[in-house]
Amino acid sequence: MPREYTEEDVRVRPQGRKSRPRSKDRPEHRDARPGLVLTVDRGRFRVVLADDGTRITAVRARELGRRGIVVGDRVGVSGDTSGTPGSLARIVRVDKRSTALRRTPDDDDATERIVVANAEILGVVVAAADPAPRERFIDRCLVAALDAGLEPLLIVTKTDLDSADDLAAGYRALGMRLVRTSSKKPVTELKDLLTNRTTVLIGQSGVGKSTLVNRLVPEADREIGAVNEVTGRGRHTSTSAVGLSLPGGGWIIDTPGLRSFGLGHIDPGKILEAFGELADGAAGCPRGCDHLPPHCALDDWVASGGAGPAGEARLESLRRLLRSLSSQEIN
Repeated sequence: MPREYTEEDVRVRPQGRKSRPRSKDRPEHRDARPGLVLTVDRGRFRVVLADDGTRITAVRARELGRRGIVVGDRVGVSGDTSGTPGSLARIVRVDKRSTALRRTPDDDDATERIVVANAEILGVVVAAADPAPRERFIDRCLVAALDAGLEPLLIVTKTDLDSADDLAAGYRALGMRLVRTSSKKPVTELKDLLTNRTTVLIGQSGVGKSTLVNRLVPEADREIGAVNEVTGRGRHTSTSAVGLSLPGGGWIIDTPGLRSFGLGHIDPGKILEAFGELADGAAGCPRGCDHLPPHCALDDWVASGGAGPAGEARLESLRRLLRSLSSQEIN
């Protein structure tokens, strides 16, 4: 005969045990130690502590969610910050960024990616020859620097093969500082410019960027590649961004060699703001003006002398950068 169920078969959860409600308040982590992110590799972050220079490995704390952390970020870390082999700290805070250099996969893709954070100088590294400098790539990097609020610096390597005088003349009107380097001369001038600053170096493959980094930071030991004699292109030797300490103070952030630099996230209006003497003349432009001829008021503004004696050269430079936003070609 089946057994008859009674009240004894009913189990009631004890009322004394209540689940603890989740708090929306995040921990403050006031004891977190400040640091600088040097490398990012598959969820592991190499961080140098600001107070004593100890280099540690850390992971992202759960409370940060999916917030991105990039090389150059200033962060707060807690947990095991001893730096001993096998130790693992937690990044519990990401400080507000002073600058953020961004790029997109393509010009028609608005999904932006932050390359580095908190840099002050964007050093665009090009070779005077072998391979020949690609001006459209330089223009696009210059646009990205202006958008991010970085000081642009053109670094020309291999000047023992070519003087790069024509290249220098082409960028003089843009107000872009240029430094020449070669294997036969010390890089004293460049060191003086970069000391006690944070500089991100960007360049296409084969231009000698890794060689330059090794000269600036001898212990960096960055791998060096050769240029293909048929295609004129170099091999990628840097595979990820890395922060390197300059011997005299400051930081260099070396990035992988690039073949493209998407600008789909940039508002052309921000480029015009960098040309202050032309921005006033744009007030007479029709609504939605792209500041390219033939229906742009800037032509009459420059012709009337509103932009000063260098107005024509500055207007052409502006339009050169604006055209780079509408062309994915970098050759």
